[in-house]
Amino acid sequence: LFLNTLNISYPRSYTYLSWIAAKRKDDEAEGLWRIKDKLYDLTEFIPHHPGGAFWLKWTKGTDITEAFESHHISKKPEYMLTKFYVRDAEKPRNYKLTLHDNGFYRVLKTRVRDKLKSVDYSPAKRTDFIHLGLLLSTFILAFACSYTGYIIFELFAGLSLCWLTIATHNYMHRKDNWQMYTFNLSLMNFCNWRVLHAMSHHVYPNSLTDLEMSLFEPYLCWWPNSRLHTKWHRMFGVAIQPIVYTFIFPYQILMRITVSLLRKNILFWHDIIGLTLPLFMLLVGQVSTLTVIRQWVVIVGLASFIFGVIGLNAGHHDPKIFHDGDAHREDRDWGLYQLDTIIDRSDIKGSQFLVLTHFGDHFLHHLFPTLDHGILPQLYPVLYETLEEFQAQLRGCNHLQHIIGQNKQLLRTESNPVPPGGVHKNKRG
Repeated sequence: LFLNTLNISYPRSYTYLSWIAAKRKDDEAEGLWRIKDKLYDLTEFIPHHPGGAFWLKWTKGTDITEAFESHHISKKPEYMLTKFYVRDAEKPRNYKLTLHDNGFYRVLKTRVRDKLKSVDYSPAKRTDFIHLGLLLSTFILAFACSYTGYIIFELFAGLSLCWLTIATHNYMHRKDNWQMYTFNLSLMNFCNWRVLHAMSHHVYPNSLTDLEMSLFEPYLCWWPNSRLHTKWHRMFGVAIQPIVYTFIFPYQILMRITVSLLRKNILFWHDIIGLTLPLFMLLVGQVSTLTVIRQWVVIVGLASFIFGVIGLNAGHHDPKIFHDGDAHREDRDWGLYQLDTIIDRSDIKGSQFLVLTHFGDHFLHHLFPTLDHGILPQLYPVLYETLEEFQAQLRGCNHLQHIIGQNKQLLRTESNPVPPGGVHKNKRG
C-alpha cells in the first residue's frame, strides 16, 4: 500500500477540519511548521506572508515540505527560513517522498526558475480577461433566463458557471486575490477548497491522504482494494455517477451548514457570495419567485454536473495511473510521483480557453501551481528535456479516453504489481 510510502493512517472520509487535525497528529511538527527534518516558528511572519495569512494559519503544526517546495519557485523563501529556524525534529518524516537536489523535481524547478526570466507573461493577462468574461456571461445569462423564462438560457448559464468555477481554480494557489471569491458562486468555498485541493490533493494525489478522493466515499471509490468495496458496490458507483456529479456543488454548502449547526462553525462570511446570483435573478427577473428559484437550482445542478464530468475525468483516474495500493517506483521523488498519478488531456493543448476551463496542462500545474495557466505551455521545452534525462514520459489522452479509463478505475479492485515505468534509473545516480 502507499501507506508504506507515507507511513500514516488517515480515515477515508472527513471534513477538511478533521483532515487538518489528523495531519497535525501524524506529522509530529510539535505545533510548529515542519520542512523536511527541521522545525520553524513562522508565527510572527503570518501577517507578512506575501501569499496571505491563510496558508500559514491553516498549516501550523503540519509538515509543509512538498507544499513549500511547489509553491515557491524563487530561492528567496528558502533563504528566509533560516531566520525562523527553531530546532531539528526529534523523529524522521513520516512521508517517504523525496526532494533531493539532484532529483527530478528540484532539477526541473531550477531550470524553470531560469526559464521564467525570459517567458512572455502577456498570456496571464488573457487569462484574467477570460475569467472576467465568464463572470460577466454567467450573470448576463442568469438575467436572460430570469427575464425571459427561456430554459435555453438556464442551460448556458449553468455551463458558464461551471467554466467560471474551473477557471477560478487558476487563482486558488496564489496570494489572496479578488478572483478567488468568484469560486463561491458555485456554493463551494475557496477556503475549504484550498485545504482539500491545494493542501491535500495537490500534494498527495491518489493516496489515502487525498481528501478530494475520500470525500466521494462511499459512493465513488478509486482505490484498487477489494477490502474497501465489493465489485457490486463499485458497479453501483459507476451507475450513480450522474447523481453524484449533480450534487457536488450543493453538497458542499449543505455539509458546511449541517456541521456548523450540529458541531462547530465552519462557515465563512464570504459564503454569502453564493447567494448573490439568485438574489440578482430575483431583482431583475420578470417571472415568479418560485420560477427564479427553480432556474437557479437548475443552473447550479447543471454546473455541478458538468464540473464533475470535466473534473473527475481530468487526468487522475485510469488503471494505468498510480493509486494507493499499486506498486510504486523505486525513485520516490515527489515530482515523479506526480507524473505517475497524472495523464494529461492531450486534446486541449494549445487552446488557452480550453486549458483554463478543463483543468488542462495538468502535470505542469501540479508541479508549479502558483504559475498562471497561460504561461505553462512555455515551460514544456525544459520539462521534456528533464523528462528525457530522467528516462520518464508524460502521458496524454483525450477526454473520452479519460472517461472510459475513469470508469475502469472505479471497477478495479486489483493493484498493479509493476511500478510506473517499470524499473526506474535516473542518470544522475
